[in-house]
Parts: sequence; C-alpha cells; structure tokens
Amino acid sequence: MPQDSLTRLTEATAEELIHGICFKTGPPRLLGAELEWLVFDVEQPGLPVSHDRLAAAHAAARALPLGSGVTVEPGGQLELSSAPASSLTGCIDGLQADLTAVRSALRSQGLELRGLGQDPRRPLRRMLASPRYDAMETYFDRTGPAGRAMMRASASVQVCVDAGHEEPGPLGHGRRWRLAHLLGAVLVAAFANSPAHEGPYAGWRCARQGVWSDLDTRRSLAPPLEAEPRGAWTRQALDTEVMCVRTDEEGAPWAVPRGLTFRDWLRSDGDHRGHGGHGAHRPPTAADLDYHLTTLFPPVRPRGHLELRMIDAQPGEDGWLVPVAVVHALFDDPEAAETAYRVAKGLADSYGAQPAPRNPLWRSAARDALSDPELRSAARTCFRAAVSALPRLGADGHVIDTVGEFTERYVSRGRCPADDRTEPAQQQPQPHAQAPARPHPRTRPQPAGEEARS
Repeated sequence: MPQDSLTRLTEATAEELIHGICFKTGPPRLLGAELEWLVFDVEQPGLPVSHDRLAAAHAAARALPLGSGVTVEPGGQLELSSAPASSLTGCIDGLQADLTAVRSALRSQGLELRGLGQDPRRPLRRMLASPRYDAMETYFDRTGPAGRAMMRASASVQVCVDAGHEEPGPLGHGRRWRLAHLLGAVLVAAFANSPAHEGPYAGWRCARQGVWSDLDTRRSLAPPLEAEPRGAWTRQALDTEVMCVRTDEEGAPWAVPRGLTFRDWLRSDGDHRGHGGHGAHRPPTAADLDYHLTTLFPPVRPRGHLELRMIDAQPGEDGWLVPVAVVHALFDDPEAAETAYRVAKGLADSYGAQPAPRNPLWRSAARDALSDPELRSAARTCFRAAVSALPRLGADGHVIDTVGEFTERYVSRGRCPADDRTEPAQQQPQPHAQAPARPHPRTRPQPAGEEARS
C-alpha cells in the first residue's frame, strides 16, 4: 500500500481528493457493464442452491479464461464486470463470449444463471463470511431487514458511461449527471423485474428499488440534483456515516461505529467517545476514504465515470444487453442525448425536493413502472430515440433487433418484465380510470415516518 494512503487525512485534503476524482471529464469514449446473476438449480429452481454447489460454480467460472472480471456477492450472486470498451460492439461481444463460457461451465453442474432483480427463494442466506460482510450486515441490521435483502438477494445490470466534457452542452458532465438522475426513473420503470406480492413492497414492480431506498437514512441517496455536482457529491460522501473501520489484524472483526460520519472522523482524535464509545480508535487515512467511497450506494455513483446502478437484472439469454445498449445510445449519441434531455426536463417537476430514490418520480417508477402515464410516455420517446441511434453507434443486427423486440413487447405496450411474473389476479389490472379512487403517489400527502418505508 502506498505510504501516502496511510497518512492521516485532514478535512480539506479529503474534500480535495473526492472533488478531484469523482468526475474525470473529457470526450465520452468508453462503455462498461457489470452483470449480476442469481444461480439456480436447473431441475429444482424453487429451492436454494447449497453453499458447496455455489462455491463449485464460482470456482468453475473463475477458472475460465475470461475478459471480464468475476466476483461473488454475499448471497452467492455471480457478477461479470466487463473491461472498459471503446464501442458498444466491443462491450457486448466481450460479455456475450464470457457469458457463453460461464453458462456452459455451470450447465455441466446442473446450474444456470437467471436474471431477476430479487431472489424469490427463501430463506435468504449469506454465503460469504468475512470481516467486511460481517460488519456490513451488523451496520444494516440497525435499520431493518433491507440491508440483508440487498446483500443476499438482489441482482442488477449496472452500466458505466464516461462523465462527459467539462464544458456545458449535450455531452457535458453537468447535463449528463442531471440526465442520469431524471432518466434513472425511466430506466427503473422500463426494466422493472423484481415484483413483490407480499411484505413492505407488495404490489411494486421493482421491489429491489424499495430495498435500496430503505438501507439507511443517507447511504443510498443521490445528492441534491440542483447543486453543483462535484461539491454536492463531496458533501454527500463526507456527511454519510462510516459503515465500518478496517483492521490489519488477521481475522479480527472490524469496528462498526454508531452515528459517525466520515467528516466526524476527520475532525476527531480517533477515540470518538462522543459516539457511544463505538468509534474507529485511530485517525482516518486516504485508504480509509477510498474504502468509504466503495460503501456508498446511490443510484448514480460518480467514480470518474458515471455508474448507473438502478436497473434490475434482466430475463432471458440476451435481456441484459438491452439496458446496456439503451443507456449508451441515450448518453453517447448526440441526437439521442438531446432527445433524452428534453424528456428529462419534462420529468423535472415530478422529481420533487427529495433525492432519488425517495422522491415521488422514483417511487412511482418502482411501484407502477410503465403503467404510470408520464413515465410510459417518456420511455416510449427515449426507446424510439435509442433504436434510431443504434445503427449510428455501430450496433449489429442482433443488438438492434433485441432492443427493438424489447421495445415492442414492453415499452410500446406500457409493460415491463415484472408484468410477466405477476400472479394471475394481477395480470389484468383495472384501467386507471376505473380503479378505486385513491390519491396518486406523487401528490398524496405522506404521514410522518412513511417516507422511509412506503
């Protein structure tokens, strides 16, 4: 570890570090994707797969000569992370080849990858045991069950695009940051694939988004949308609680402070008696700041590039490539980006004062998906623009056809993948005009305490 990463930080230095790395600006060139998958038994898909079989599957995937990185999530979810690609074709072809190899290896063990935003199998189990995940679970358990559900049962398609130019304009980083948060709700709605039939998110098409919203008071929230992006993210990062403090002692548990923000830690002497005695017991370093940033889970995470984290894992062999292609088109094709920005401006009023994902626009996207008329209209316009842009971006016929088929099957009809998995009684909902009268979720007043879980 470099010596400067071990040097105690000052508050000013921490602010400078975050401010300098969150948006690396320049012409948009690169694209990447991270695909999380649930592992199912082919013959008994309703039953959880044993830890031993999951471990064997993970080992088989890691042994393959892949271009993508292979990691394992706490619940045994398998993740493939592409290398940054200079074209849509390069990104998709690389992931496609790696997926084919991984699927073949797992098939020989009677297992398969499935794209679902939330694992429907019960009980939820954590496969990985480590000081990191032990501390994470301890931290999240203080605010309810959402943390365990996120760690053990969620899966997504994360798409990474460059931050954009320093200067204003259609491909400027300020506009792309704003675009990501407004269109993020459209992406939640169009790709919703985690329906819930019971529990706190009953009736939601994207229960995974509800889980992320309920992790804790701040960690999964976007900064204020109207604020300057670098400054807003820097404040958000420093004013979020420290999840855990690492130790170099082999096998020793990590400390899990209570109510200690990273800014508090910077301003303290490392003892933190003001936080119930449960502190870090040492000053923070640059390495601690780097780690802290990895424990922040907003819907759009600035990591030099923009990491869009709001999309559910998608069904089918090729469902994953649709959000990758659509996001790339709407952000990196100038004509499609201009259309997307016009749509985003139209959604701005519905965003409200609360940050994503707790504002009315994002909650409606998670609950109602494209049955919401405003989101349905926005999605149709954006997907049409994306389909038109794909040939200009060099997409091959298979990608164009796959995106077109998704658009026709779901977006054009005001549907999402979750609608394929609803219970029979829910498959034919009453039209909005004939539904029982109730306030729209964007306008109804919320009683005290509802915002945190509704």
